[in-house]
Amino acid sequence: MNSLFPIIIAVIGLALVAVIIMTFLNRSSGGGGGGGKRPKSRDAAIKRAVKRLDQNPHDPGALMELGDLYYREENWDQAHKIYGTLMELGSQGASDFENNLRWGMSALKMGLTEEALKGLNAARSINQNHFEASYNLGVLEFQRKNYERAIQVLNQARIQDPEHAPTLRTMGHAYFRLKKNKEAMSYIRKAIDFAPDDKESLYTLAECYYESNQTEQALRIFTHLRGDPVMGANACLTCGIINSEARQYEKAIQDFELGLRHDNMKPEVRIDLRYRLAQCYLKNNDIGKALPLLRSIQSESPAYKDVTVLIGKYQELNANKNLQIFLMAPSGDFVALCRKIVMSYFPRAKVKIANISVNKNEWADILAEVDTPKWSDIIMFRFIRTQGSIGELIVRDFHSHLREVKAGKGVCITVGAFTEEARRYTEARLIDLIEKERLTAILNTVDARVAAQAEARR
Repeated sequence: MNSLFPIIIAVIGLALVAVIIMTFLNRSSGGGGGGGKRPKSRDAAIKRAVKRLDQNPHDPGALMELGDLYYREENWDQAHKIYGTLMELGSQGASDFENNLRWGMSALKMGLTEEALKGLNAARSINQNHFEASYNLGVLEFQRKNYERAIQVLNQARIQDPEHAPTLRTMGHAYFRLKKNKEAMSYIRKAIDFAPDDKESLYTLAECYYESNQTEQALRIFTHLRGDPVMGANACLTCGIINSEARQYEKAIQDFELGLRHDNMKPEVRIDLRYRLAQCYLKNNDIGKALPLLRSIQSESPAYKDVTVLIGKYQELNANKNLQIFLMAPSGDFVALCRKIVMSYFPRAKVKIANISVNKNEWADILAEVDTPKWSDIIMFRFIRTQGSIGELIVRDFHSHLREVKAGKGVCITVGAFTEEARRYTEARLIDLIEKERLTAILNTVDARVAAQAEARR
């Protein structure tokens, strides 16, 4: 017990000293726990300054004392008025810099951009090495889209504080706006090192990679940002664009669908997501999923890109499976359909296919030996997948091919239309030209005719 007595005395002594110190600090700060009462020293300072201003409204010392108090309390309206008065009074010697800076900063906090620019520019004309003046002026110039000027001013702030993330960030974004991606990436990467949660800068870094054709790095960042509640929709859109450009349509579809699940996005981003998703569905020959998206876009924005044209085109395709195969299916399915047409083209004929050749998925040539009760001949068929106009050059090429294989007649079939020059070229030649209307009729009946022929052979 006796051994513990000195320790107990020491603890009690320390507690008493702590209480005395806390009491002293509490009193010196104006009471602390007095329900938000203002310090007596503050009230006294205001009373003293007001008394001096009553005697002389332009007393610089009183104005600066009052302005300093309001500025430190972040009472921007009062600080702005007082420092504005000091500005009107003219030079205050060594205080000119601080008066201009604080007048400009108060204006900045109040959203008075022009006055903020004026004050900060005036302050920097006195001292270009002041960090606060350079940084805030640089941000203002950036917001006004004066990117060259912003970089110039911000670089002075960077010299004063090389690790200030907002300075590095704004410089990087300014370089990005100027399409100087190399410089932008350098500063934005540094800013992200100091502020890794800055998702907007991370997104801009990915844009720099994308515009610099470093798509792998860009895609890695955009993919990381797809789930972000703010940047996610845009990240999904760009991911989808990159994947669709690489013809990775399944991945692109996942990106666009994920993007459409986000709530926070601009209307133009939502409509672009739907449009690009519809295009990917069309690339995958999934017209049934594409059409509802296109119709929803049309109802919202009738003149959006080529939506009306696409709806008109793909509604017909959706209703005619064979027409869809003719235009959009892989080469193997297209050729199989062409074989069906050749086999059923001449009623009650025996047809033997001698050769098939495909030209870059643009057209297919099928050479057939045809034997009917009235005649026998070698017939060359050309099936052209283009929906546009077919000119004389393609028909001339077809005619040359007929002569090479010694075919007696040619049948040139397109889902588009032939030009007048192409028609005139075939007038004196044994070539039949079949355009969309007649082809559609053939496609509507070809399966039934093939089935009937098979039944007849039984």
